Amino acid sequence: MNFREMYQRKVVTVDEALNQIKSGQEIGCSLIGCEPVTMLSQLHTIKDRVQDVSVFTALLSNEYEFFMNPEMRGHFTLNSWFYTTGARKAHANGTVSFIPLELHRAISCRTAFRKPDIFLGCASPMDQHGYLSLSIDSVCEKELAELADTVIIEVNPNFPRSFGDTHIHISEIDYIIETDRELPVIPEATVSEKEKVIGEYVADLIEDESTLQIGFGNIPLAVTSCLKNKKDLGVHSELFSEGLLDLYEAGAITNRKKTIWKDKFVADCAIGSKRLYDFLDNNMAVEFQRGSIVNDPMIIGRNHKMVAINSALEIDLTGQCCAESIGFRHYSGTGGQKEFVQGVQYSPGGKSIIAFLSTARNDTISHIVPILTHGAAVTTSRVDVDYVVTEYGVASLRGRSIKERIKELVNIAHPNFRDFLRSEAERNQIW
Repeated sequence: MNFREMYQRKVVTVDEALNQIKSGQEIGCSLIGCEPVTMLSQLHTIKDRVQDVSVFTALLSNEYEFFMNPEMRGHFTLNSWFYTTGARKAHANGTVSFIPLELHRAISCRTAFRKPDIFLGCASPMDQHGYLSLSIDSVCEKELAELADTVIIEVNPNFPRSFGDTHIHISEIDYIIETDRELPVIPEATVSEKEKVIGEYVADLIEDESTLQIGFGNIPLAVTSCLKNKKDLGVHSELFSEGLLDLYEAGAITNRKKTIWKDKFVADCAIGSKRLYDFLDNNMAVEFQRGSIVNDPMIIGRNHKMVAINSALEIDLTGQCCAESIGFRHYSGTGGQKEFVQGVQYSPGGKSIIAFLSTARNDTISHIVPILTHGAAVTTSRVDVDYVVTEYGVASLRGRSIKERIKELVNIAHPNFRDFLRSEAERNQIW
C-alpha cells in the first residue's frame, strides 16, 4: 500500500475542511500545545450557514473569533472543561459554557451525553509506515478520534514526534491540512522571594526516590528549582513542564526508582519552550499516555512515594480547597488536581501538597478563609486534603480534627488575618 498517495489524497484547504461542519454538530478538539489553531481561527467564517455548533475542548491558548465575538451566540458555543483567559473574558457573551469534568473521566462522561461528530487535532508528519504522531497532547485525542465520524488533522513539521499512545494511522484520518506554524511558547516565569520560600518548604517534604506530579507556573518553578539536590526522582504527571526538564538535566530525575513505567517519564501533555519540544522529539524516555490512564487515581496510587503538587484559589478552615472559581465566577477547572490528591492516598509513602501565596492584591485578600466564598466550587474535599503550604509554613491536615486544622491553617495564614480567622472560627463555631 502506498501511504504517501493515500496521504496526498486527503490533503485539503482550510475552506474544504470547514465545509465538513454542519449545524448542530459537536466538534472535539485537541488541547493545550496541540490546539488546532488553523481551523479554529477560521471557524467563525462559516457563521452564516451554521447554528448550534458545539466546540468541546479545554485550555485554549488563543482567543478565537467564534467565541470572543458576541455576534457568534447561537452559532457556536465553546463548551470548555478548563477555562483560560479568553473563556473568562467571553463567558458573559453567552458563547462559552463550563463543563464540570475531572480529567481521567472527561471523555467517558461527555460522550455519555453526546459523542463528537468531528475531531480536530494536530500531528507531526507521517512516517514510512503510515503513522502520524499526535505529538505533545494525549489527554483525550485518541478517544475523540476513535469516536468521531470525521477526523481532520493539521500536520505540522514543527510538532515533536512523541512515543506512547500517540500514534494515528493515515487510514484513520479523513482530511489533512498542512501548516508550519510555530508551537506556543510559555514565557519564562519570574519567581518572587515569597514563592522561593514556598518552594523550599515544599522541597523539604519531598524525599529522594519520590515520583512527582507538578504543573507549570511560578510556584511549580520555585519548587523544581529547590529539588536539584534530590536523588532518583521520577515523573508521573499530567503535564511535562520546563521545570521537570531542568531537574532531569541536573541529574535529580532519573526515573530509575519508579514502581510503574520504570525508567520513563509519563505524562499526557506538555507545553513550554523550544528547548522542551526539542527534548521531547523522538525521545523514547518519554511516554505520553491517555489522560484516562495517567490521571486514574488507582494507577497514580501504584507509584510508591507519589507526590502531587497543586495550588488553590482559596481554602477554608475545615480544609476545603477551591481551585476553579472565584465565587460564582468561573476561573479555571477541576483539571487533574482531585485525581492526584486522591491517587496519592493509595501510594505507599504518598503525599499531596496544596501550595499557594497566603494573600492577593498587596496583602488585602487572604487565600485562607473562614468559609469559601459564596458560590465557590469545592475542587479538593476536606476528606482528601493533606499538606497545605504558604510562605509562612506547612500545615498538615490529614487525619486532623477541624479544631486541629484551624490551628494549623491559622499558623500559615498572613499575620494580618490570623486574629480575624480565629474570631470567625469562634463566632461560627467552626470546630
